[in-house]
Amino acid sequence: MEYAAIFHDATKKYCYAVDKGRFVIRLKTKRDDIRRVVLHYRDKYIPVQFHDTRQNIAMEKCTSDRWSDYYEAHIHMDVVCLRYFFEIEDMQGDVTYYGNHDFFDEEIDNNDYMYDCPQNLREEECFHTPAWANNKIVYQIFPSRYATSQKVDKKKWYKAPIGARDNLKGDLRGIINHLDHLEELGIDVIYMTPIFESPSSHKYDTVDYYQIDSSFGTKEDLKELVDKAHAKGMKVILDGVFNHTSQDFFAFADIKKNQEKSKYVNWYYIKNFPLKCRWGTKPNFKCFSYFGGMPKLNMSNEETVQYFLNVGQYWIKECDIDGWRLDVSDEIGHAFWKRFRKAIKAVKADALLIGEIWHHAEDFLEGDEWDTVMNYPFYFAAQNLIAFQNINVTHFLANLGFVEGNLNEKVTPILWNMLDSHDTPRFMHKCNEDSNRYRLAVALQLLWPGMPFIYYGDEYGMTGGGDPDCRRGMVWDENYQNKEIYEWYRKLISIRKEQTILTEGKITATITDDAKGLLCIEREKDEQKIVLLAHVKDATEDVAVELKEYIGRKNLITGTTFDGVLRAYEVAVLV
Repeated sequence: MEYAAIFHDATKKYCYAVDKGRFVIRLKTKRDDIRRVVLHYRDKYIPVQFHDTRQNIAMEKCTSDRWSDYYEAHIHMDVVCLRYFFEIEDMQGDVTYYGNHDFFDEEIDNNDYMYDCPQNLREEECFHTPAWANNKIVYQIFPSRYATSQKVDKKKWYKAPIGARDNLKGDLRGIINHLDHLEELGIDVIYMTPIFESPSSHKYDTVDYYQIDSSFGTKEDLKELVDKAHAKGMKVILDGVFNHTSQDFFAFADIKKNQEKSKYVNWYYIKNFPLKCRWGTKPNFKCFSYFGGMPKLNMSNEETVQYFLNVGQYWIKECDIDGWRLDVSDEIGHAFWKRFRKAIKAVKADALLIGEIWHHAEDFLEGDEWDTVMNYPFYFAAQNLIAFQNINVTHFLANLGFVEGNLNEKVTPILWNMLDSHDTPRFMHKCNEDSNRYRLAVALQLLWPGMPFIYYGDEYGMTGGGDPDCRRGMVWDENYQNKEIYEWYRKLISIRKEQTILTEGKITATITDDAKGLLCIEREKDEQKIVLLAHVKDATEDVAVELKEYIGRKNLITGTTFDGVLRAYEVAVLV
């Protein structure tokens, strides 16, 4: 038994309430090292000799990463405070008892050597996420390149590669005119990159947070877009750029004019005066990525904080938007996000808050800051498995298992599982335009728990290199569309919505064969069972699935009976 790998923390990370009286307790161990884990628990304040409150429950292995297994138990309680410890048996049959960060040879009987869970405290910290968001499908729109209500030359619209300054005249009216397309595809949530006044095509250098950029339209256009999206059952998320502004934003503009005498000096991180910002040199004020055109805001300054809390509330009150995607949000302090969450939820309790962070984000996802994140661990795992082909199936699942094993279970159904975005090369481009590999990635994305994140045009197999080429004009002309890929999206989205077991079912078996490139996941819910099969290798021969119980089942993707064989990059959903 690897004692050093055994870990539990009696905080809301590993011991938390999911509802009143219902709790999750989690333990981490070395992978494949432990045969059995039992959770023992009792009332802290009632002596056993007066009333025996002792209970125990076998913990289940809920997920694994490359190095660890994660065990969980769901328990019900109605106490002032719970005391608990773990009984752990390894593969050789050796048993130890683990409580209060120490190991014991005998079963623990002294409360002082157990972990502690005050029920009211944990219930007050309960993570409340918007129920409407669970497992819904997100569609990202880059407004300046998605659709226009104006006349634009076809050659200009379909320019490839495209440059950062190419003006395609995309606008909100163009998006409104294509809501039927999103409805037909099966989209539940529209997320638009910034739409506020800005000199750039991307609008991440905001000049005025209270004005829709005139090239996009007006506040009334946004209201109409939100109202019509809501009528079709779709939510609308805006992009909040609260890490930095344009140099022309009123506060920084005043600093440029008045230098150290400006009353807005504390709105930014300025080292000294006069301001210095020259291409190729490091500015003497903090910026986004050392780019002087985007000076970084000081969110420890109360005036700055109040301004942006008001911005966040304003667009919910005025246009009834459904949440904010928060740009470069891991570079802003926890204190601001705690206040931002309270401010937003006070106006709209079920608004969704999504952080942009390119790495693991558990410190922001404890219930008092963001609701979820753009799931870059999924993005990296999918590209490495399918586009770059430098990891195997076991490694792929382990990478996703690390995320699940270290986040509150309420986050998993609302993780934005992405393949690409406006910040990355298109996934089709990464697959070297191989549509079969691309279709495999799309299948894993759309048939996985969480919120599949579709970047505009992916449903037609759009391609493009890194920024800005990943931001080409949307392919509305049929001559530029891959209709087979579009039908692939529609088919898989239909299966996802009809077979909720794919996203809500409990995993009862996971089988991988790295040599063959086979992945098998069985799920069960309400006595219904479903199987997801995938072949991730470009094998020279078809691969036989050596599980007889799968042969003869209906494959929902093809509508035929499964014969036990998977072709290269093929996916099957068996019922």
